[in-house]
Amino acid sequence: MTSERVDVTASESSPADDTLSIVHSPDPVVSVTEAQRLGWYRRLQTHRKTWMAIRGFREILLIAGVYSLYDATRYLVAGKSSEAFENGHSILHFEKVVGLAPEHWLNKAFSAHMALGLPADYIYATLHYIVTPVVLVWMWRRHGSAYSQARSVLMVATILGLVGFSLLPVAPPRLLPDFIDTMAKFSHYGWWSNAASAPRGLGADTNQYAALPSLHVGWALWCGWQLVQYGRHRVTQVLGALYPIVLSVVVMATANHYLIDVLAGFVTVALAFGIVRLLTMAGLVLPPGAQAPDVPAGVEPSTA
Repeated sequence: MTSERVDVTASESSPADDTLSIVHSPDPVVSVTEAQRLGWYRRLQTHRKTWMAIRGFREILLIAGVYSLYDATRYLVAGKSSEAFENGHSILHFEKVVGLAPEHWLNKAFSAHMALGLPADYIYATLHYIVTPVVLVWMWRRHGSAYSQARSVLMVATILGLVGFSLLPVAPPRLLPDFIDTMAKFSHYGWWSNAASAPRGLGADTNQYAALPSLHVGWALWCGWQLVQYGRHRVTQVLGALYPIVLSVVVMATANHYLIDVLAGFVTVALAFGIVRLLTMAGLVLPPGAQAPDVPAGVEPSTA
């Protein structure tokens, strides 16, 4: 009886054990398919990250190369100081004739009060080194589909500005009579010397006749444009709208640029936008909303 009971119990329990084994053991076909899918996805992620790293390194080299061209203009205008001063006087004279020469009273007001002049000096010497790269990275990370066109506009505007520096050297107001160089006046409160915003000891490595157009204003306009267009918060958009206005006042108040330089900075960015639009129509630049071909399909760009 005992053995029969054991046999019956065993026979009764075997279906349950079989059922449990079926429920808990994965289907071999499903497991292989799932493993293949996960393995393919991981390889795809790795491939995408590799390509994104390559693209990021390429972008850094490209942008650094364009920025480094600024130093080359110093050699192109070497020996043209008399021409640069003549052009500076001509611009100032033209502004006075048409009744638009705010540089004098702005410079007088800001240079007379350290509470105005020193912050303006720091804005002029610092923000374009910080805000422009930050906005570039922000566009890359959060608005990748619009990054290519935005970056192209910035680069073309910079190149146009460098061409302007080379073909038409202009001495800034701070080098002319009746103006006070606020950067030099308050230099002991900062890292710059009397060579605009160049750090102490590096004044000889900068182009002091790069007044027309004002790339400080051009870069600020580009940054503000991106913040207004792609910013999700009202504060971001307001700051984007104010940034080029503040820079326009600062560059004149510190006697680093004329009003015409400021206007030329705006025109330079507008021309760059038109050129990039033509390049986009020709298929050489990705339009906003297009996905880069080197990002694998089905994998969304990171927005972290």
